[in-house]
Amino acid sequence: MTKTIDKNASLRNDVNMLGNILGEVLISHGGKELFDQVESIREKTKSIRSAFDKDTYDTLKREISNLKPPLRQQVIRAFSIYFHLINIAEQNHRIRRKRQYLLDEKASQSFSIEKAVTKVKEGNLTNDTIQGVLNNLSIELIMTAHPTEATKRTVLEIQKRISAHLRNLDNPMTTQRERTDIEESLFNEVTALWHTNELRQRKPGVLDEVKNGLYYFDQTLFETLPDIFQELETQLQEQIPGENWQVPNFIRFGSWIGGDRDGNPNVTPEITWKTLEMQRDLILKKYDASIVELMKRFSQSSERISINQQFIDRMEEEENRYLNNKEKWPIKSEVYRRKFAVILKRLRETGKASQGYDDAEELVNDLKEIRESAEAHLPKTKKLKAIRKVIRQVELFGFHLATLDIRNHSGEHETAIHEILSAAHVADDYAALSEEDRLKVLCDVLNDPRPLLLFDGGYSKETQNILKVFRTIKKAHEEFGKRAIEVYLISMTQSSSDLLEVLVLAKETGIYRLYPDGTVESDLDVAPLLETIDDLIAGPKIMKTLFEMGVYHKQLKARGEQQEIMLGYSDGSKDGGTLSANWKLFKAQEEIHNMAREYDIRLKFFHGRGGSLGRGGGSLNTSIRSQPTETLGDGVKITEQGEVLSSRYLLEDIAYRNLEQAASALVTGCAMAANTSEQMELRKKEWETAMESISQKSLKKYQSLVFGDPDFLSFFNQATPLTELGALNIGSRPMSRKNSQQFEDLRAIPWVFAWTQSRYMLPAWYAAGTGLQSFIEEDDRHLEILQTMYKEWPFFQSTINNLQMALMKADMKTAEEYLELVEDPDVANRIYGDIMDEYKRTQETLLQISGNEELLSHSPNIQESVHLRNPYVDPLNFLQVDLIHQLRETENPPEDLVTEVLLTINGVAAGLVNTG
Repeated sequence: MTKTIDKNASLRNDVNMLGNILGEVLISHGGKELFDQVESIREKTKSIRSAFDKDTYDTLKREISNLKPPLRQQVIRAFSIYFHLINIAEQNHRIRRKRQYLLDEKASQSFSIEKAVTKVKEGNLTNDTIQGVLNNLSIELIMTAHPTEATKRTVLEIQKRISAHLRNLDNPMTTQRERTDIEESLFNEVTALWHTNELRQRKPGVLDEVKNGLYYFDQTLFETLPDIFQELETQLQEQIPGENWQVPNFIRFGSWIGGDRDGNPNVTPEITWKTLEMQRDLILKKYDASIVELMKRFSQSSERISINQQFIDRMEEEENRYLNNKEKWPIKSEVYRRKFAVILKRLRETGKASQGYDDAEELVNDLKEIRESAEAHLPKTKKLKAIRKVIRQVELFGFHLATLDIRNHSGEHETAIHEILSAAHVADDYAALSEEDRLKVLCDVLNDPRPLLLFDGGYSKETQNILKVFRTIKKAHEEFGKRAIEVYLISMTQSSSDLLEVLVLAKETGIYRLYPDGTVESDLDVAPLLETIDDLIAGPKIMKTLFEMGVYHKQLKARGEQQEIMLGYSDGSKDGGTLSANWKLFKAQEEIHNMAREYDIRLKFFHGRGGSLGRGGGSLNTSIRSQPTETLGDGVKITEQGEVLSSRYLLEDIAYRNLEQAASALVTGCAMAANTSEQMELRKKEWETAMESISQKSLKKYQSLVFGDPDFLSFFNQATPLTELGALNIGSRPMSRKNSQQFEDLRAIPWVFAWTQSRYMLPAWYAAGTGLQSFIEEDDRHLEILQTMYKEWPFFQSTINNLQMALMKADMKTAEEYLELVEDPDVANRIYGDIMDEYKRTQETLLQISGNEELLSHSPNIQESVHLRNPYVDPLNFLQVDLIHQLRETENPPEDLVTEVLLTINGVAAGLVNTG
């Protein structure tokens, strides 16, 4: 009889152990009354989940409703902390599973670099083709400060320590005495979690958000990122030997934090400058520590090995130029350490004095000089990995750490250009001109080397501020290098003139330079952000107009014939529903890519994905695989937002796994696109025709509710904790672009966050069922077509699986509780009834297409995780409804009541593992 191995037994053991420790903490600090109350609620919710019983359900609701302060707040916190502990246990189990794969020589983990190289090898590509694919690989991961991280840094630090203790318990060499010590430490950490205030007392400032982003570079990314490239190089050498494989640094990190001005008045030019300084300070500190460590290792003596005399002569000349006698390394024969002493002195003077490095390339050259000299004394098959890693780190992070994107709203540029052109008597009323006339005026300005600007005092404060932004970019290039800021993104791009306006501002501040002979130098990419459904449809025409303009072609030529285009997943989904928006995004990429090829322009698509499913969320490898495969070779850029940062980059092993999955998906996707025989079969025409039909039906259904029902906005405002979210203090940005109650001005993040809290998860799935079912009912063959698409087309498979995940996390029974908050019961029941019907329709069609017996049965680990959490999220939702009802009924609510509502929001966010 075959013995079945329970792969999740260790996870359950960890969860049980942490749950028992939490129980001890509750008794220790809240007494048996608290423990018994939590256990009573827990048992009832678990019982209802396994077999629904109305009497038990009503008893549970009464029990929760009868809770009074201070016990009520303690119960909320107990369930919230339990979720933090589950999250830690699950992350630890991911690390455990990765190590189990590494220990098993016969198995390789899916989306590992080892498996990716195996697939490339099976593709029968020539070595030259493979190296060509490697040379063109590019993925940029951009950290943003979108306000969706509800967990405080202090809590994350505690989680990190608990995770380390769990890993130590897994060590078979741990003694019983050590186990006892670890268990005591776990108790102390869970106690610290109980004693910590999980709510922020104030909104974070932009520089607080900058510090949060820098934390991940400091703690994990600096060390982890170079290891990805080393592993790929190793796997290529082992699996496809006989070639000197060169793996470029194709994964880079950038940031919006401190540069994203769209709708955030707190991001000033001064803040942007301070951000760049903070980034440089951190990376120089990291290099300093790395060089000190290398210095310890490179103890080679010229009395033991023969070192090139030219190396020694150069080093001695640098010693005399940069070091005084006290600063020189005292042992003359330790030549490499003498060189490192010079490097350290110059590094410590960088950005402060003329003795410092002018740029990171100088540092790279110094390190390479040492590496080449030292490796000359090793067998050809051996490498000095420590110094090679530091070289990669300097190549990756430079002296700027991460490229900072600048983003601003198109309307601000238009206002500034209107004023500048009017003052210079170039156009009296630019804002009133047609698009055709605007383009003519802007082209004339860009083709004229003469400046337009008057002294700043002649402009409004707003225009002066915009000009200051561009002057800051120019100054940053001079101080931190041109990699410090490379891209200017234009929110709400609706026409070609939106891009030319930014070029004019760049020209007037010396970033875009036109010379008398007509040649152009440009230090900045200008990228449109296509956000709404209408913008996505208009995108190809906007870009075609630009590509055909001589003045814009000069900009592209100056920037290497590459155009970046950002695609917004949030607003399109908010306006048209997730299924329709994802298809419009796919089609926009396909059309713009094909059109750009006609002009020999390479495109880089920047995917503005959020952490939640309603904003394009999902794993990195899924995000990459679901793009049109032919677009991957030009480079991919993806935002990493909010809670995604801590879930992916808090722990080194988890960070490595996420980056490995991204690298694996990119390598295999680009290799497949390079294989011309496979390129013809990337997807079939009938699949695209099917998606077009499904998308249209889905869009119509979505908009009939969101825009067509006059009561919908009131329902949304009342049946979700939208109005309470603003007090959570999780970001420096306002919830709306303007101080407005209009739907179009509401940011997509609170839109998704609110629906997630109330368990509808509506933005992540609503209207998909209508689109899919309508297509199935049109023809008997259509279900089979969709089933084939699910098996063979990564985009469609990802879409269907994300819809399954959304429905799995949604809970319509719990969502129904929020109807108590809606003032008009008829409106509440009517709209809820529509949503419920669509939920059932969507579930039925997803199961038909996927062939699953139940949602996510193809992914048992995720399925079990959701099943594990749901019973414990329910009490927090019940409490949230009860408390919001009290809050809205009370004219001057006590502070404790507000705190309790916010604690339930935090707890639900932790339980569902995402916010907005």
